[in-house]
Amino acid sequence: MVGLTEDSGKIEGWVEVIVRDKYGNIKYHIGAPPPKDINEVLEKLKQIQQTPEDDPPVDPVTSVLSSSMPAKFQDYYWRKNIITNAGLSSIIKLVFSGLSDNKYGYIAIGTGTTTESATDTALVQEIKRKSATVTQTTTSVTGDTALLEATFSSSDGLTGTSNVSEAGVFNASSGGTMLARKTFTAVPVNWDAGDSITIRYYIQMTR
Repeated sequence: MVGLTEDSGKIEGWVEVIVRDKYGNIKYHIGAPPPKDINEVLEKLKQIQQTPEDDPPVDPVTSVLSSSMPAKFQDYYWRKNIITNAGLSSIIKLVFSGLSDNKYGYIAIGTGTTTESATDTALVQEIKRKSATVTQTTTSVTGDTALLEATFSSSDGLTGTSNVSEAGVFNASSGGTMLARKTFTAVPVNWDAGDSITIRYYIQMTR
């Protein structure tokens, strides 16, 4: 009997959102990459004891993940995203000879709150898109992750206030294909007061 080998691969992503005031102080920080050493997290969990006085009860996971973070950090957990169907098709075109597509280098933000879906092709309510700084970094295997980062502010023509609640990765300055999308807890951004919002979008190739 011929032996069978099996290998599986997947693409994952997560979003980090940072809102700063005009002085650079962090007002909101949502999401972060997964912990590098899960054993360290588990060891800290063992040290947390629930007491009858805890009201409401302490969530040990939240306690550990936020124990060393500033008080203004909000929703500190891994904000996993959706890689779209159109994005998967586009990746095939980018990888294999004889096929082609535009590379991904744009981040868009919006105010839509509809949960992300694999069939999405655009943000629900895009308010701005701009070119991102793209670097190659490591999550599990050397060079397995692309990091796209862009900061939006009044210098991008944004005015008034916005409750930013979604972000996506695109391969064009307008239109184009959306590789990934993620919604998150809405963060109020006052553009006129000098607020800015930084989106860090991580895309990892993994197995």
